[in-house]
Amino acid sequence: MVKPIPLLLFCLQAFAVGAQDTGYLKVHFLYGSKPLPKYRKSEQRWFGGVLGGHVGIESDSNRIVNFLPSGKFHVLARRNKRHSRFAVHSAEDFYAILGGEPDSARKLIVHIPVTRAQQHHFDSITASYLGNTPYDYAFWGMRCGAAAYELLARLELLQPYSQRKTFRKIFYPRRLRKRLLKAAAANSWTIVRQEGSRKRKWERD
Repeated sequence: MVKPIPLLLFCLQAFAVGAQDTGYLKVHFLYGSKPLPKYRKSEQRWFGGVLGGHVGIESDSNRIVNFLPSGKFHVLARRNKRHSRFAVHSAEDFYAILGGEPDSARKLIVHIPVTRAQQHHFDSITASYLGNTPYDYAFWGMRCGAAAYELLARLELLQPYSQRKTFRKIFYPRRLRKRLLKAAAANSWTIVRQEGSRKRKWERD
C-alpha cells in the first residue's frame, strides 16, 4: 500500500516540473486610429490610420520584439536591398511608437501558452532576426503583422505559409488579431484589453 504523504509529495513534484516546462508568449496589439474631427489640431495622425496599428511579441518580461521599416519605404519588397529591422522595445516605448501616449492607447494582449522548448526556439529565432533581418519591409511585402504571424507559425502555433502567402493573408495587424482572438476563445487563453482615448476613432476587431 502506498503511503499518502510520499504520494502527495510525488504529485506536487510532478506538478512543479510540469509548471516549469510551460510559459507564455504575449502578443501585443496597438490598434490603428485617427483623430476625431474636433481633435484634429491636437491629436496626431498615425501611419496607416484606422487600418494601421502595430503588433509585437513579448517573451522576456518587458521586451517586445517587433518588425519595423528602416530607411526608405519600399512599395515592393526587395530581396537584396532590405530596408527593415527587428527591434526590441519596452511596453511603454512599443505603445508610443506611432506617436501617442501609452496610457491613452487602445491595446490588446493575448497570452499564448508555450512549452519551454517553444520559448527557447522563439528566443533563438529572434536573436538571429535581430542580428540579420530576414526580409524587406514593404507595402506589398512583409510588415509587422505578417512578421509576427511568421514567428508564431515557426513555433507551430499557427499554420505556416510561404512568405508571399503570409503577407497576402496578414496584410495588416487586425487580420492576425482576429485569428488569435478566435484561438483564444477556443482555448481559454488570457486576454488583456485597454480602451483607448475618446479623442480618437479606433479600429474594431
